[in-house]
Amino acid sequence: MPKSTLSAPAGRIDARAKRRILRQRVQPIDFDRVTTVADLVGAMRGASIQARNLGLCAEVLDNLYKDRQRPTVLLGLAGPLIAAGLRKILRDWVAGGFVDVIVSTGAILYQDIYQARGFGHFVGDPQADDSRLHDLLIDRIYDVYVDEEKFMETDTWLGYLADELPPGNYSSRAYMEYVGGKLDDSQSIVATAARRGVPMFVPAINDSSIGIGLTHHYHRARQSGRGRMAIDSIRDNYELTQIVVQSEKTAAIYIAGGVPKNYINDSVVMGYIFGAEKGHSYALQLTADNPHWGGLSGSTLKEAVSWGKIRSRATTAMCFVEPSVSFPLLAGYALQRRLAKGRKPLRFEWEGDLLRRIRRG
Repeated sequence: MPKSTLSAPAGRIDARAKRRILRQRVQPIDFDRVTTVADLVGAMRGASIQARNLGLCAEVLDNLYKDRQRPTVLLGLAGPLIAAGLRKILRDWVAGGFVDVIVSTGAILYQDIYQARGFGHFVGDPQADDSRLHDLLIDRIYDVYVDEEKFMETDTWLGYLADELPPGNYSSRAYMEYVGGKLDDSQSIVATAARRGVPMFVPAINDSSIGIGLTHHYHRARQSGRGRMAIDSIRDNYELTQIVVQSEKTAAIYIAGGVPKNYINDSVVMGYIFGAEKGHSYALQLTADNPHWGGLSGSTLKEAVSWGKIRSRATTAMCFVEPSVSFPLLAGYALQRRLAKGRKPLRFEWEGDLLRRIRRG
């Protein structure tokens, strides 16, 4: 066919500007060169759509873990991550020194505890007869089954652990640290975090099976007329904000969204109480939620800049891919590239609800 003679009117095109915009080609993912998960995620940086976004999240991790000022990494966890089979990956991230603070839903840490006590998640069917499952005391999490009898046993166990503590108010961090010390499972997220001194905050702990166990403790203590322990949610605010304020820099990694995402962000806003409000220097999020509904879980990291939660010049990326798919890829990239190699752990020195200091080593 003859070459088209159509063209824009003379003088209407800025050729230099056009060349600048069209300077970089999309690079196809080449499996002749990809042999590992890390290779695949690295190659996605040159691709497009959500593949590129996942590659950019990996780039945030590269910059974060190379930062000589050693940012404090706060990992926000929401969604059915344990049911999805991500327990070992999350535990390996904690054990590998990628995480300094965990902020999680109660369900995630509870299901880790449930497995640490020898109980399991089982392959299920989203089209199952749920009335029949109910009769059999089987609970369904989409296409995963858990044993309701073992859940009740774990709830009760957590309540009896609370009996062992002196009566008074505790942060969720203090209680989870105690629980972690009682678990004998090297593959447990909670046990590994407790052993390594990684604080675990559960801001909506009441809204979980951990809360059910603590309600059992409350009821028995009330019946017997003895003192009880209670979770002080505002103490959680106070403790987490001190960590953020005393950190030279902070980085936020949000797996899904929900309460943990907002909690990590609000710890920045609350910094004004201590006269030191400063946004996160790094932030990335993996989510399946959409920004246009106006909810927090899908809200963009750019939006968070308007609140001061993330610094205006922060290094950020956001990937809209469901975390049971996106997090194993991103975590595998970090683990295989050994991004946290040589990274010294942080030691948080608490005196009650006061954080005396954070030290490395």
